[in-house]
Formats: sequence, structure tokens, C-alpha cells
Amino acid sequence: MKNEAPDLPAGTRILGKWHRNPYDIRKTLGRGATGIVYLADARTGPVALKVGHNNVSITSEVNVLKHFAKVQGQILGPSFIDADDVMVGGDKYPFYVMEYLEGETLFQHIDRHGKEWGPVLLVQLLGDLNRLHRAGWVFGDLKPENLIVVGGPPYRIRWLDVGGTTVLGRAVKEYTEFFDRGYWGLGDRKAEPTYDLFAAGMVLLNITYKRRFEKGRDGKETLMAYIERSRVLAPYRQWLKKALFGQYSDAEKMRQGLMNIISKEEKTVNKNASPRQEQKIGNHHRKRKKQNRSRKKRRFETVDVVLVISFLLLASALYWIGQVI
Repeated sequence: MKNEAPDLPAGTRILGKWHRNPYDIRKTLGRGATGIVYLADARTGPVALKVGHNNVSITSEVNVLKHFAKVQGQILGPSFIDADDVMVGGDKYPFYVMEYLEGETLFQHIDRHGKEWGPVLLVQLLGDLNRLHRAGWVFGDLKPENLIVVGGPPYRIRWLDVGGTTVLGRAVKEYTEFFDRGYWGLGDRKAEPTYDLFAAGMVLLNITYKRRFEKGRDGKETLMAYIERSRVLAPYRQWLKKALFGQYSDAEKMRQGLMNIISKEEKTVNKNASPRQEQKIGNHHRKRKKQNRSRKKRRFETVDVVLVISFLLLASALYWIGQVI
């Protein structure tokens, strides 16, 4: 009885038993409960190839990808390409092939562009979750490792692994403790929208602290302490508490709540920027030397330009999010 997917070294050629499509393994991309994902070369270019050990699990994931393909105009997960079996060491293993998404991890994107992009990307994610829930599924194993940021600008968050996707009403089949409300004592593992919404809130906590922490004696008290401790999370505290404690009934309401906060924060930054810059310019004009005065003026003009560009980038990102959602 096979209980795990085979390890395939770089250079291995997979030949589908039924469709006879060849795939050359480049490297391992990730491992999960249902199989191993590889980067491979197909006739058409690079692809992601997942080999499993359980036909039922692989078939379920293929069905999810095929369902995503029917959602016209909205790209939820990787595009489905092929499904087949392969013989390895005398045993038959199921595998499927999907679009290879090239981009950067959520943490890499935040490190490069700033923590303010975390909530912006979560707005996109919540829009996708809303569509997924309306279609009768929950994502289940929602965590940064299963997300990737592609394109840019504008940037788009995409799902990498649909192995934990579960039909509404059933028990979540795959999860990670830190993002699981059951672990924190804040709900069960029934596949329902609020399960994903809890995990989405935990994603924001994870990218803020860049680490995962234990629940301690009381999971709720621990989460409250981490929410209150962070200055970065100050504008999102009430929103985050509602997400973690099951007070949002659906992803759309949670998305709207987050967009309202982002909009208010942008207005606050715009409002507070002018007085500070006017004060700096006033101080600058009190300088005696004309040369120093001109040099400092150019410096402040540069700051103005940088701020304006930053605001325009954020505004365009929010506008683009609204268009795709």
C-alpha cells in the first residue's frame, strides 16, 4: 500500500501512462499531505506537476482546478493542464499538471514594498474567497506558503496549492495549526466561510510579526495580546478581532470593512502630510545662505514627488482591486 508520493530527482522524465505526455523534472517546489509538487518542463514550457499517492485526493484537487477554470473572467487558482498516471518503481501514482505561477512569496513582496501592502493584498484575497464560497467550497489550508504574488504593477495574489479545498459542510481535510481556529479554541473544523476568514486574519498577524507563536493557556487572550501589541495593526484592531472571533458572516463584508479602513488611512496620510511639509519649507526659508536654501528646496520637492507617487500607486492598486472584484 503506497502511503507517500515518490521523490523524483532533477532530470527524471515522467511519461503519462494514458496521454503519453512527457515531463522533465527540474526541482521540488513543495510538499504537502496529499503529494509533492515539482517544477517540470512540458512541450509548451514550464509547468507545476503534483504527484500523489491517493487517487481520491488527486481527483478531488483536479475537480477543484477544473471548476476554477469555469469561473469566467476571474483567475482563482492555477490553470489545469493535464492529469494522468505514472509508473515509478513498479507502482502506479496519480499526477496532475497545472500552470506554473512565477512570482514572489507574500513575505518577499511585503519586505520589498512595505507592510502597508499586506492589507491591500488581503482585499484581493477576500474577493477571491467570496467567489470560492459562493461556488460551494472553502480553501481550508489558507496560509502564506499557499499564496504567491504575480505580475506588477498591478500586482495580483494567486493561490498555489488547492490540496486543502473542501466542499462546504464537510470537515476541513487539510490545515496548519497556526491558521486553524480549532487549534486556538475559537471554533471547529467544519468547512464554512468563517473558517477561511479566521485564517485570513491570521495571515495578517503572520506577515506583521514574521513568525508564528504558540496559543499558550488561553488562545483568545494570546491573540488579543498580539493584536494590541503591534502599532502597525492599530488601524485594523477591531477589524481583526471581528475576523478572528467569528463576527464576519461572509468574505464580502470582511473585504468591505478592510477597504473602508484602507481608505481612511490614505485620507489621514494625505491630510497630515501638508502641515509637516509646510513647516519644513518655512524652516528652510529662514536659512541665510541662498545656495543652502536652493539645495534644501530641491530636497523637499523630491520628498513631495515621492509622496505623490506613493499615494498614486496605492490609489491605483485600490482602483485595480475594485475593477477585478
